[in-house]
Amino acid sequence: MTVEVTKVHSEEEIHKLAAQAVGIWNEYYIGIITKEQVDYMIGKFQSAEAVTRQIEVDGYEYFNLNVNQAPIGYMAVKEEGGKLFLSKLYMLKESRGNGYASEAMLFLENLCKQRNLESIWLTVNRENLHTIDVYKKKGFQIIAEEVNDIGHGFVMDDYIMEKRVN
Repeated sequence: MTVEVTKVHSEEEIHKLAAQAVGIWNEYYIGIITKEQVDYMIGKFQSAEAVTRQIEVDGYEYFNLNVNQAPIGYMAVKEEGGKLFLSKLYMLKESRGNGYASEAMLFLENLCKQRNLESIWLTVNRENLHTIDVYKKKGFQIIAEEVNDIGHGFVMDDYIMEKRVN
């Protein structure tokens, strides 16, 4: 099966994506971070209002990931300084382990080549060991560490990972 990657445009698509985010974040991240931080981060970064602002004001592009018209996840990217920032790549639980993230990554690598961008970079929580391993297998390397205060007493304690594509 092939992953269909479609750009998010409409308000309806944004609301469906935000609903997906609530399910994915509550299923996956509790245990890595607290439920309180999950709720805060969904509101701040994954709500329909936040996604709309990111698209309309901040220059992010969001993409739905589907197989046979059924949603399997989503991703968001932003061009910055000759590189592609992979802000979000989230898969529904039942879609993980099927090679779909690899297909999504190929899409992003091709996007970089089309736009003459030198690499893809991302941030990943230092405690998210499985995801770090997945990105390493896909050719990403840890290049730095950062801690960002995101408000309300919460921080994002991340590795910065990068993969050169051009």
